[in-house]
Order: sequence, then C-alpha cells, then structure tokens
Amino acid sequence: MVQPTMNISRILFMWFCNWLLITTGTSVSKRPDVVNIGAILSFNSSIGKVAKVALEAAVEDVNSNPVVLSGTKLKLAMQDTKLSGGFLGIVEVADIVRYYEWQDVIAIYVDDDHGRNGVAALGDKLADNRCKISYKAPLNPKLSREDITKTLVKVALMESRVIILHIYATWGLEVLDVALNMGMMGSGYVWITTDWLSTILDTESSLPLDAMESTQGVLTLRMHTPDSELKRKFVSRWSNLTAAQSDNGLFGLNSYGLYAYDTVMLLAQALDAFLSQRENISFSNDPSLSEFRGGNLHFDNMSIFDEGNHLLNSILQVNITGVTGQIKFTSNGNLIHPAYEVINVVGKGMRTIGYWSNSSRLSVVPPEKLNTGTPSDHLYGVIWPGQTTQKPRGWVFSSNGRQLRVGVPNLISFRQFVLRVGSSDIFHGYCIDVFNAAVELLPYALPYKFIPFGDGHSNPIKTDLLYKITTGDFDAAVGDITITTNRTKMVDFTQPYIESGLVVVAPVRKLNSSAWAFLRPFTPMMWSVTGIFFLVVGAVIWILERRTNDDFQGPPRKQFVTTVWFSFSTMFFTHSEKVDSTLGRLVLIIWLFAVLILNSSYTASLTSILTVEQLSSPIKGIESLATSNDPIGYQNGTFIDSYLTEEYHIQKSRLVPLNSAEEYEKALKDGPQKGGVSAIVDMRAYMELFLSTRCEFSIVGQEFTKMGWGFAFPRESPLAVDLSTAILKLSENGELQKIHDKWLTRKACSLEGAKQDVDRLPLKSFWGLFLLCGSACLLALLLYIIKMVRQYMRRSGQISQSQSAAIQSFLAFVKEKEEDDNRMELEDGQSGSKRRRRKIVSTGRVRELDESVKDSDHASVCSGNVNEVHYAV
Repeated sequence: MVQPTMNISRILFMWFCNWLLITTGTSVSKRPDVVNIGAILSFNSSIGKVAKVALEAAVEDVNSNPVVLSGTKLKLAMQDTKLSGGFLGIVEVADIVRYYEWQDVIAIYVDDDHGRNGVAALGDKLADNRCKISYKAPLNPKLSREDITKTLVKVALMESRVIILHIYATWGLEVLDVALNMGMMGSGYVWITTDWLSTILDTESSLPLDAMESTQGVLTLRMHTPDSELKRKFVSRWSNLTAAQSDNGLFGLNSYGLYAYDTVMLLAQALDAFLSQRENISFSNDPSLSEFRGGNLHFDNMSIFDEGNHLLNSILQVNITGVTGQIKFTSNGNLIHPAYEVINVVGKGMRTIGYWSNSSRLSVVPPEKLNTGTPSDHLYGVIWPGQTTQKPRGWVFSSNGRQLRVGVPNLISFRQFVLRVGSSDIFHGYCIDVFNAAVELLPYALPYKFIPFGDGHSNPIKTDLLYKITTGDFDAAVGDITITTNRTKMVDFTQPYIESGLVVVAPVRKLNSSAWAFLRPFTPMMWSVTGIFFLVVGAVIWILERRTNDDFQGPPRKQFVTTVWFSFSTMFFTHSEKVDSTLGRLVLIIWLFAVLILNSSYTASLTSILTVEQLSSPIKGIESLATSNDPIGYQNGTFIDSYLTEEYHIQKSRLVPLNSAEEYEKALKDGPQKGGVSAIVDMRAYMELFLSTRCEFSIVGQEFTKMGWGFAFPRESPLAVDLSTAILKLSENGELQKIHDKWLTRKACSLEGAKQDVDRLPLKSFWGLFLLCGSACLLALLLYIIKMVRQYMRRSGQISQSQSAAIQSFLAFVKEKEEDDNRMELEDGQSGSKRRRRKIVSTGRVRELDESVKDSDHASVCSGNVNEVHYAV
C-alpha cells in the first residue's frame, strides 16, 4: 500500500533532475565549472509554467551567490512534454471520507498507470477506515466530452453520491462542467478532487464564469507550506518574475512553484557536498537507450551518471530551510512533516477549512502550530454543492429502477409476526408493519419488494436467510430475526424494534394453601438463624443485667426461664422485664429494630402467599433445567439450539425441534414420560403469545438473555443507519406501541394475575441486619468484660495470688450480686443521721429502699405483713 506521505525527494528529483551532465567530458578529476541540469515539464500546464519560472529563478539565485556551489555554476535545460502535469493528494482524501462518515465513494480517474495506481492506493487506505470504492469510472487519456458524458451517466445511476475526481488538470474543469449540466452539482452530491483544482485556482488569475460555477462546493487539497520570511519575499518577487521570464502573461504562484524553487536549492546544496567529497566523476553509455534513437527527447544521447547513488545520498542528507519550510528527509526518503490544506471552493475564491498531516490527521490549526492540547479530527463548516451547509448523506437509493429485494421468512407458526397471504408476495404482521412504517419516515423514496424465504412446511433457518444477503441474493431481511453476536459478523442490523430475551416455559400447577403455609415466607435456613439470634440476644442481655437487675436473678431455673421468655417476647415487643444497663439497652434497641424488619417482611410475604394464586413447577429456571437430563423443546430454525449447547453445555440429544404452537402444547402435556419435553426455551415475544390462551403453562425463572429483533442489511449499508433513526422516531411518537398493541395484545389468560411460586425470603436478604445485631452483641460483651476486670482489680488491690486462684476469684466476683457504692455509711454532719439500705423481700420480689435513721435509733423490724421480713443493714 502506498503510504500517505509526500516522497518529495523522489517525485521532484524525477521531474526536475532527470539528467545530470558535466561539460568537461565523460570523466573528470577536478571540480567542474558548470553543471548542466535538466527538467522535463509541460510548459502550458498550470504546474509546468509555474515550475519553469520558479526553476529559472532558483538557478539565477544559485549562480549569483558563489558561496552556494563554491564557484560552480548551474545550467538549466528544459524540455516541453506537451502533456498534462501530475497531481498529488489521492491518498489524503481518504481521511476526509472517514471524517464525514461516508461508507462508499465513486472514483473517476484517468486510465493510465498514474491514475490506476493512485486509485488502488486510495482503495487500500479507505479499507483501513471501513470504507470502500463502490464504483470505479476510468477515463481514456484521449477522452472527449462525449466520453465524459457517458461516464457520468453511469455514475449518476449509482447509490453513492461521494465522487473523487482523480484526473489531469486539462480535463478536470471539463468533467465538472459536464456534471453541472447533468444536474450532478446540486444538493446531495459531494465532489472531492486531488490538488489539480487548487493548482488551477492558484495559478489562473481569472477563470471563466461557467468554470467557477461548476466548481462551487467542491473540496480539494493543496500542499501546505508554512508562512515564513523567505516565502513572503519570494511571493513578492513573483509578479516581476512572471513578467520578465514568461511568454504566457501574468499568472499566480502555486505550491508546485515553491517546491520547484526549493528543489534547485536542495540540489545545489547536495551537489556542493557531493563535489567536495568526490574526486572522480564519470559517465558511461547505456546500450539499452539506443532503441529510443530519433525521439524528441533524444534519450539515445544520454549517458549514465556512475555516481548517481552517491548524489542521491547527498540529497537525502540535506537539511535546510527554504520557501516551503524545513527540507529534511526520513530514512526512507519521505519529506518530514508532510501536510495539506483542505480547501472549499466558494464564490470566486477558495476557503481553507482545515489541514491534514501525518501527525494530527485533520485539524483547523496549521501543523506547525499544533500542540498537545489542540483538538484533532476537526474541520470548519463546508458550503456543499447546492449552496447548503448541511452535510450530505453521501448516498441515495439507486435510481436505475431496481427495487430493494427484501427476504422475508415464510413462517408456519406465530404468524402474528409474519403472515404470508396465500402463495403471493404479500405479507402482513407485526414485523412487516414496523418495517413499512419505518420506510415511510425515510427522507427519500425506497422502492422494495418482499421475497418469501422458506418452503412453507417448516420454519426457515434465519441464519441461512442472512447468508443470502452476503451472497447478494437479497438486499435486506425483514422478520422475527434476533440480533446475535455471530450474526452481526455477517450483516448490519438496525436498532432493535422489540426487546425479546430467552425464557423457559414449563407446565405449572396451582399451589393450594396448607396448614403449614405460615412457614413458607422464610427458608429453613432463615428460620434457623432467626431462632438462634433470639436466644443469643437473650443470653447477652442476661449476662449484662444479672449482677444489677433483680429481674434476671434468682435460682438457675428461674434465670433460664426468664431469659428464654424475654428473648421471644421481644418478637411482639411484650417483654415485661426492664433493662437497666446502658450496654443492655444498646443491644436491645438494635435487636428490636431487626425484629421490626423481620416482622414486616414476614407479614408482607405471608400476605402475598395467602391472597395471590400461586403456581408451582419442579423447574425453577434455566439453571435447574440445564442440570437435569430431561428433553428440552425449542423452535426449529432459530439459533437457540446452538446457544444452549455452547453457553450451557446441554447435550444436543436433549434438544427437540418443534415447529408450531400446537406442537409446543402437545410436547409439554405429554412430558418426558410420553416422548414430550419437560420445558421449552424460546423468545419471550413468542411465549407471551403462546401463554395468552394456555394457562396450564407458565414462564419459570427469569429471562436469561437480553436480545432484540432488527432488520438486516449488508455490511456498511447506510440503510441500516437511516432505518434505525426511523425506528427511534416510531418509538418516540408512540406508533411502535400502537403496532404492538394491534398484533400482540395479550388475552385474558395472561392477565389473571397468577404468578410463579414466590421466592421464599432467604438468609442472604437479611445478612446485613444479622451482622449488625451480632456486632452489637460482641461489642457490648467486650465492653462488659473490660468493666468487670477494672472493678475486680480495684477490689482485689495488690493481693498476690496464683494464676488459677486469680481466675477463680474473678469468676466468683462476676457471679456476685453487685452492691451499691453507697452502701457504706455516710455521716451527715448537720443531721447526724446515717444512710441505711434496707432490703425488703416481699412475695418473691426484692426491692431496695433507702432509709434515714437517727444515730441513736436501732434497727427496727416492721410488722403488719406476714410476707415481709426486714433486715437492718
């Protein structure tokens, strides 16, 4: 593939330095006084006449400066080929096509080596961007206006409206003029030319009005040369140079003239280096040139320069700044930093809309001023043919009278989606109505005809239908076609017009209520963990409260009963035992919050179980179906069999193809025991229709894929994009829903409200709640132990004990009832009274009372109730 760079060293060296002659014979050993250089040009072309003046000016500048060649002079000889000049920029237009997101282009080119090679390179570059040349229109180098007209008639019949004109400048304006007369320069067309057009517009000061009219809206390229002081000085000299040295009158300076001038300067620098290093310069005759004897170019008189490779190396080593900017070459001979200007022809002139370079691709900033923060891949707005600023779509449906061939599956089941009328080519159904409605929203006419696919006895294989698009038998496919990854490698799909994933349908039975229905809201594991936590929380509260709270004291049996009673009474918030400690209250409040959540969840689930009709099936979804050995039904002709074998590793022998809703029903009723199936896997859209009148079956489990249906077109087809936009409009304006309701409205059976056996509330739904309660219990116990240790240390003081004795002493301390710190007698200086604590045992309950008595009083025993015994403390 030709690289998108300008190999200026080789191109211009071939143009302007086709032979090198030394005047001092065939072999010299000293620096020559004169070096003859030759150039082959077309003097009457826009390139040739500008290059001729620029070359002459450059030779004069070199010869007038003895420093350049150390006294050696250049002598220029030029030959007029009377042929059109060359052109550049064919590959760089490829990025413009990519930028505007066009997929197909038409190439009009001269049918010679230059034209064919350029178009081949363009095709390779377009392929890298997933674009292509859909039609090639070669023109004979000796073409006439009639030939141009015949070629453009063929081009007008094509779908693509993006035309790349790769032609010589002498015929370029003629082609555009014919296109204007044929109405091909109006709205919807895109014309991109190589740099011949910008060269003409730069060179010719005044073009005829009809020529300018035929170029309006055209995009072209121009080799970019940075602004510099050297360039400005040369441009200012140009009018004088053309007036003094040209017989063609005044004409403008184009980029080829700038590069022609720099080529001589480059060659002079290289020659000086070459002549300084080489002592011997020799030439030899080439016998093969004798066959060209007598020609206008006198090839038979030319000799071969034996040191040509050394001179070429000297050229590649040059690094100077000229009127075109920095002149330096890469190791493979390419000019560094090649760049083009993207030009839009508007009115009587040209407008630069951006720049192309190897580094930045498309940008509105000149390459020499780019920095890392400058946004790339951007162009200014364009005024297109027809004086419009809206980007052309780049294609129209072919106007050659051919209708779009649309393949439609000839279904024998679920005909609400696609229904063929008799043996005709007329189709109805949901998919057909959506396609027709979308086509009506297109901004252009789209003639099409439906072609049935399938024998009408079994459902056709949709993948085979899509394959017909890749072979060119069909231009599109419309029907119940699921978008899958493998299928997108074959064709392009539109936006899905209906969502429909895979589901499992199985026989179900009504689940009657039972005496143990109240246990169904929770799973067994959930019941077990909940019961354990009731006991754990009760035990934690007992530990935290038993030393200070009389409600949790007494004989062991009484403490156990109280703890269990307290634990489960929190379920109904009916516990009568008070909780005094701060840690106990912390644990209790968190546990009561958890109980509130559990109660609410249980109540909601039980209500659903008792009030909504429940359906039950031994199959719970695709996972349980895949792990069993039962046969599975699927719709024949779909992708489902390969999907189940590849994704769920279900054996092919278990899969049973079925063709109709009636076969579905029979297979499910028979079951595996009678040669049927245990379940059917199919798209939800089909199954909702199937279940609308068959209440003994139901969808079990969840939809286990997310897929959709779309219309199929060939790869890179712009129709797929336009119809996707139309489908979105149908969805937004509600028309898509109306079509759905017309064909797919559910009947009474699917609206009864019956549901699959509700999922019981599992432990994983509440693990966070139990984690919170467990953490609170552990934290409270930890803080309680720390508190006990500190109290024990204060009480035991510095008494030394063995380790076992210390542990026994600590455990005994923990079992003791905590005495109030105020039990010690406190003297009151003013009253002389003592604080006494009295413990009253009454009817099995213990109460503590504080009583103030005089110092002189004795402890008294109150009487009056035989159940009360007073102890003076």
